[in-house]
Amino acid sequence: MTGFHLNLSLLTPGHFRQAWRLPHVDPRAHLDIGHFERLARAAEDASIDAVFLGDGPALGPGIENAPGTGLDPLILLAHLSGSTDRLGFVITSSTTYNSPYNLARRFNALDHVSRGRAAVNIVTTATPAAAANFGLDRHLDKETRYRRAHEFLDVVTRLWDAWEPGAVVGDRASGRYADVNLIHAIDHHGEFFSVRGPLPVPAGPQGRPVIVQAGGSEGGLGLAGEFADVVFTVAQTRPKAVAFRQDIRRRAAAAGRRPDDVKISLGVVVLVSETEEEARRRERELHGTLPLETLAAAVIADLGLPADAFGPDDVITVDDLPDAPPQAAFSVGFSESTRALIAERPMTPRELVHRSAGGSGHRLLVGSPARIADDLEDWFRAGAADGFTVMPADTAVDFENFTRLVVPILQERGLFQKDYPAPTLRERYGLPRPRQATTVRPPLTR
Repeated sequence: MTGFHLNLSLLTPGHFRQAWRLPHVDPRAHLDIGHFERLARAAEDASIDAVFLGDGPALGPGIENAPGTGLDPLILLAHLSGSTDRLGFVITSSTTYNSPYNLARRFNALDHVSRGRAAVNIVTTATPAAAANFGLDRHLDKETRYRRAHEFLDVVTRLWDAWEPGAVVGDRASGRYADVNLIHAIDHHGEFFSVRGPLPVPAGPQGRPVIVQAGGSEGGLGLAGEFADVVFTVAQTRPKAVAFRQDIRRRAAAAGRRPDDVKISLGVVVLVSETEEEARRRERELHGTLPLETLAAAVIADLGLPADAFGPDDVITVDDLPDAPPQAAFSVGFSESTRALIAERPMTPRELVHRSAGGSGHRLLVGSPARIADDLEDWFRAGAADGFTVMPADTAVDFENFTRLVVPILQERGLFQKDYPAPTLRERYGLPRPRQATTVRPPLTR
């Protein structure tokens, strides 16, 4: 079994969103480009495959208690690509509040600028507040969002593929720059979009930027099977993670793809210190920053339970849960992951908040460097994931602690690369280069 990939989240102040309250944390670090430059250098020094940044096109109600998602990740990470040489960049973008032509052009440009280190994390946006920012009366329902996302990615990938290899001739003697017979308009007319194409420049070094997908609903899983190169997912229990990876591989095969051409990146919130005692002390400190009652109520709602049915220390059993996650849940994937945890043993809302780093949904892993390395290795060898997206609990401490303390152990065990083995992110993930358009389509009009 080959080694796994590692991504690191840049979310600041961390996946404990109230970490900004701690004395050593700069509450405005999420606006400081120097902060992100330091993190990017630390990641590249450790040969981390890519850094990742989530995003949403609206300011959430939680801004009263914690920073929002912060700077536009496309601008921020494009800047970081200029101050690094090998580090990859996974940038979240919404198919609901973008146009496919603009997104395809921007990420194709980033792939050229970064020399093949660009990835787009496709989301459909779960925040209804975003609709008003784009002149819409209401947020699209989930089924419509995923139907739009499917057409969106179909258009984007065809735009990326519209220049065949060899289209740029560059013949000085004849004055012929490009062979227009190898450049194709896509002439798409669908339910949501009409796009002629092509893009103004050929494909970047990767052929296409890497496509990451993060939805856990049926619509998201279908999208992953057909289009995703990497699926970013959540699991609180190992059997759930193994079953999810197997399901995605089956869906990829059903879509006519090789199962190995879709990689699973499992999210895990990491709190790591040099000793177990120090890690547990910091865990208590971070838990002390949380607005427990608010977060417990959110967990209860995402499980589809009545808001007043359980207090923070009331036990929830699997028999208390509805037959399926509520469609109104913030994330079906998070809700199903929490249900799997309760199925293993009854838990209180307080325990669920603590197990998921303040209600983030992802599994919290706390301990010494060896303990963290052991856990990641165990889950990987069990077939739970092809790699991990590590989300620092407190970015001011855990980002560099992970690169400095945990990565060397993984390297010594032969699980993770000691240097970058290939120039592009696609190659480092072990993904095939997509073939550019070879279907019979009319050439670009002369």
